[in-house]
Amino acid sequence: MRAGLTFLIVAYCLSQFFRAFLAVLSPVLIADLGATTADLARASGLWFATFALMQLPVGWALDTIGPRRTTFTLFTLGAVGGCIVFATATTPLSITLAMALIGMGCAPVLMSTYFIFARTFSLAVFGTLAGVTVGVSSLGNLLSAAPLAAAVEAFGWRETLWATAAFTTFIALGIGVFVRDPKKPDGEQHGSFAELLRIRALWPILIGMFVCYGPTAGIRGLWISPYLTERFDATLDLVGIATLALGLAMVAGNFLYGPIDRITGSRKWAIFGGNLVVALLCLSFFILPPATATLAIVLFAAIGLFGASYPATISHGRSFLPPHLTGRGVTLLNLFGMGGAGVMQFASGPTHVALTRSLGSEAAYGALFAIFAVAILVGLALYATSKDA
Repeated sequence: MRAGLTFLIVAYCLSQFFRAFLAVLSPVLIADLGATTADLARASGLWFATFALMQLPVGWALDTIGPRRTTFTLFTLGAVGGCIVFATATTPLSITLAMALIGMGCAPVLMSTYFIFARTFSLAVFGTLAGVTVGVSSLGNLLSAAPLAAAVEAFGWRETLWATAAFTTFIALGIGVFVRDPKKPDGEQHGSFAELLRIRALWPILIGMFVCYGPTAGIRGLWISPYLTERFDATLDLVGIATLALGLAMVAGNFLYGPIDRITGSRKWAIFGGNLVVALLCLSFFILPPATATLAIVLFAAIGLFGASYPATISHGRSFLPPHLTGRGVTLLNLFGMGGAGVMQFASGPTHVALTRSLGSEAAYGALFAIFAVAILVGLALYATSKDA
């Protein structure tokens, strides 16, 4: 099981890498394939959308056939296949298809890990394990920053994608060989997603999941690069440094949020407070835009630190799940989190185009980030009605 969990965590490193690497690749994709920021926002949004839509069948599969076969099959077909499509892409549409495939392939990885944790360890340590897993796996977020920029500069983006496809294949094989399905409890009941939706305590948590991950994921996965490039004429190296700083902050945030309930005595209010800070930081780009690239990078890093509440929010929802609905429950939470990120990414592309036409290029980014802030504040108002774990 230890070897299997290791391969799952590395696979989730790749998931973090894939969801964020367009921020660094965007300049070369724009130059080589004629892609636009709207094309890349659509491709990034489709990654999150397919990831989210797959959560329903993944939840059923985890409870029915177990994490090993579920993850091996989808990761091989989707993640490996998507890498190959990406490496051979000749149009922006090819990039969109590749991102959809990769999103499908990455969909079961984290939930399989959480499923094993939930079936193997006590609820008291689930939040800490969830946070540590995402924190360690955020190495993939870091690799999609400055190291990816350096690889693209040295070898080219297609060669880098072929190498990524080869490594992804190795990890998929490791999952198939080493992951072990946890034993099912004796006399386990059968359940459904409809039964989950009857748990009213989950409703405000699902809303919190929907709105609180999207802005951070969107900024890290796409918008930080064009913002720095258009506002401050940032080079690819500076974009790599900026995304690395944001990625490191998100790693620190994941480790911070993991045991936060045991430190503060409340999981709910720690999540609420952290995301309130994110909303204010996003709003600052509209009210008082940063005057230098350095200040902008600092603000982005702060957003990454306080916006890394994703595993803590899943842990909050997990505390209300009955044992026989563990697989379906964590994937439903994940569906709302990734679905919210996907919706925001889809909407952010045309929204930015419209804002650019009416406000100009520089002001459009501040207005877009302000819209992110409003979405967080509305979600937090509803999340505040949730019960603490």
